[in-house]
Amino acid sequence: MRSARRWQAAAFALAIAGSAFAAAPAAQARTGACPGLTVTQGWYGQNMARLQELVDTYGTCGGGPARAKGHKPVAVFDWDNTVVKNDVGDATMYWMLRHSRIRRPQHGDWHTTSRYLTGQAATALATACPAAHGTTLPTATDTRCADEIRTVYGDGKTTGGATAFAGWDRRTIEPRYAWLAQLMSGWRTADVRSFARAARAENLAAPIGTEQRVGTAQVTGWVRYYDQQRDLIRTLHKAGFDVWITSASPEPVVDVWAGGAGVAPDHTIGIRPVTAHGRLTPHLKGCGTVADGEDAMITYVDGKRCWINQEVFGVRGAAAERVRPAARRQVFAAGDSDTDVSFLRDATGLRLVLNRNKNELMCRAYDNGDGRWIVNPMFIQPKGRKSGAYPCASTAYTDRDGTAAPVRRADGSVVPDQMDTVYGG
Repeated sequence: MRSARRWQAAAFALAIAGSAFAAAPAAQARTGACPGLTVTQGWYGQNMARLQELVDTYGTCGGGPARAKGHKPVAVFDWDNTVVKNDVGDATMYWMLRHSRIRRPQHGDWHTTSRYLTGQAATALATACPAAHGTTLPTATDTRCADEIRTVYGDGKTTGGATAFAGWDRRTIEPRYAWLAQLMSGWRTADVRSFARAARAENLAAPIGTEQRVGTAQVTGWVRYYDQQRDLIRTLHKAGFDVWITSASPEPVVDVWAGGAGVAPDHTIGIRPVTAHGRLTPHLKGCGTVADGEDAMITYVDGKRCWINQEVFGVRGAAAERVRPAARRQVFAAGDSDTDVSFLRDATGLRLVLNRNKNELMCRAYDNGDGRWIVNPMFIQPKGRKSGAYPCASTAYTDRDGTAAPVRRADGSVVPDQMDTVYGG
């Protein structure tokens, strides 16, 4: 699979070479300096200057440590709501429901779609989506079936309010996110990419704020790339950084979108289904000590750390699940959610956080013990100031079993409650 992805990356590089040259910022003409960021609007305070300093300090175009050691510095971006506004996984799920592209589960048993699906959810799905002829569910016209799938996926509950998933490790997997990849079972990777391309075209063409009908519900119907992040990725590439995307959306979907930000398919890490006979299965590839098919380690919180260590730095086994020495970690990371906490903390140079009022992430970013965290409002439709403090000292951390706990620093001390100070208008 990776060899095929390298071939795709080569083709991608040839395709964008001309446009990358045409888009070269005038700031690159600065004598003796790395390329400069060009999109100034939307950056808060000194954030743009801090990012430019990172480029100049660590880029192989300068005289920093990466050039001296002869290797590229690594930058890793989360995708949904970090590089784009809204969620490309959601966009693809909604497109699949609107076009009846979800296949019936094996033997009509919804338990086969996720090992974490509860009995109540499996029964609710079977009732709403009864067995019938054909390989796919008629969700384009059967609103009851579409509503049940959408609600289990979006809310983690049935339409009747029953819990849909149980028994997972909250630091390594989110079964709702994984379920999207698992519901792609039976399709080829090329099929999923075609679904994602169709959803991408619709969501980019739709005006900001557009809603679409899925089943009986109105849901988000638009996505936009952040110009600021595309500019940052382009500048990092020109400065010699090795730029990667990590996402808790299915990898074939992220592959389709990442090209619009200048990132090739072999530099995306998303949820990876196990394939058999050329088609996706309901099982997922593993990382670290989690084997393929155990469905317990996706690109989510600590799972993102594992997958980055494994795919970017070549670390295997249990070592991939642990924090690596500084020389074997990303210099820069960007994210927006608690799901990004671990790989952001691993970054040794600078950590960019887009403020979506996520408790654990904002506690760590505002605590900023080592001065390497920078916070920015979302570039489109930023959130206003959070009312009240983030509950860092009590409940902002979610343990593996779902227990709420205080956020702790590396030395074990508790992060005090933090007030929101960087937010939209």
